[in-house]
Amino acid sequence: MDKKDSSLGKVSRRIICTPSPAAKSTFFYMQEAGCINADDSAVIQRQDLASFQIAAVVSGKGELNVGGETFQLVQGDCFFIDCRASHFYKSSDNDPWELLWVHFNGGTSQQYYDYFISQSRNIFRPAFFDKVVSAITDIIDVNERKEPDAEIITSKYIVDLLTLALTVNISDQQYDSALKQKLAAVHNYIDDHFTEDLSLEKLSSQFYISKYYLTREYKRIYGKTIFQHIITARINYGKSLLRFSDKSVEEIAHLCGFNDQSYFARQFKKSENLTCFSYRKMWRD
Repeated sequence: MDKKDSSLGKVSRRIICTPSPAAKSTFFYMQEAGCINADDSAVIQRQDLASFQIAAVVSGKGELNVGGETFQLVQGDCFFIDCRASHFYKSSDNDPWELLWVHFNGGTSQQYYDYFISQSRNIFRPAFFDKVVSAITDIIDVNERKEPDAEIITSKYIVDLLTLALTVNISDQQYDSALKQKLAAVHNYIDDHFTEDLSLEKLSSQFYISKYYLTREYKRIYGKTIFQHIITARINYGKSLLRFSDKSVEEIAHLCGFNDQSYFARQFKKSENLTCFSYRKMWRD
């Protein structure tokens, strides 16, 4: 690990934890969390660190560089990084920042990060910035008190932070309300008509929006493609029919909107890792 940390010994508040075996195997766990005040400016340069980090700029300004891309950060900005990648961040000389941060790992940290970075860049600006600050502060507090259930509570706060990071793109500040209303109408239409013959062309024409724009913005807001939403709605209906009716798989496939029974069976197996017959047997026996 290549590491240079000029804030050592000067950080305003820092707590370092060694997770228990149970926390490592079960929870999201905190490795380090802390706060740097404006008077204690820090320069951090690392890579190959087995950790993920979420940080929040409480005041002032600073700079983040991840993988060669540089971001300027101001009050209200946050960043989420995989610390195995080469990264560098520092406080502004003219307007030093106050920075809250937490290093964590465990659970499905990698999957959360992969999803986050597929939707946005390493920096984000949450509509509820105070909730990010509260979550990191609560992580520090609960671990300083060394409460018996600190690891469980810490895991909950980390999930809160990840949820705030992953839902930032659907805040009212990020999207034009007219666009949100139109995409919500598309979303609801699919929920009401998923058994019908739906296509991107049909939806684009019906809602007067280009296919390219509809595809891009729908995935950005809902985190999945239109095709994925249609398939999921059909699979959910199929699961209900398998459990609560005696209809054949062929009948169920057509009722769900699939013209081909084998295609329904493949999509069902892909979704549930079970055949239709195994699913029915598991839930009805």
